Amino acid sequence: MARLTKKISLKKTKKKISKGVIHVKASFNNTIVTVTDTRGQVISWSSAGASGFKGAKKSTPFAAQTAAENAVGILVDQGMKQAEVMINGPGPGRDTALRAIRSSGILLSFVRDVTPMPHNGCRPSKKRRV
Repeated sequence: MARLTKKISLKKTKKKISKGVIHVKASFNNTIVTVTDTRGQVISWSSAGASGFKGAKKSTPFAAQTAAENAVGILVDQGMKQAEVMINGPGPGRDTALRAIRSSGILLSFVRDVTPMPHNGCRPSKKRRV
């Protein structure tokens, strides 16, 4: 009686993702770039701090560019071709991060600014009495 042998692979296979969403959170202190698939599950991420910048250098446009290149570099290896970009926050690295994503070779279907805007803001504090 012949025994059935099945080959067991120890390596994890990388999923081939063709379309995804790139979220850029640009605060005044740091820039975080997160890449998700269309369902919202995180594929890769990078930040200016994780790219090796510390202190005040994290809030520079160059640090944001490096973070975006690190996060998107993994995608190109996995075969992502199309992406949407969601930019959030008022930080100095938002434009530079978008430029780095554009130069990576991924086709951008749309770029959306999802920064929350207050319609009327918070209630002001009570008037000061002297």
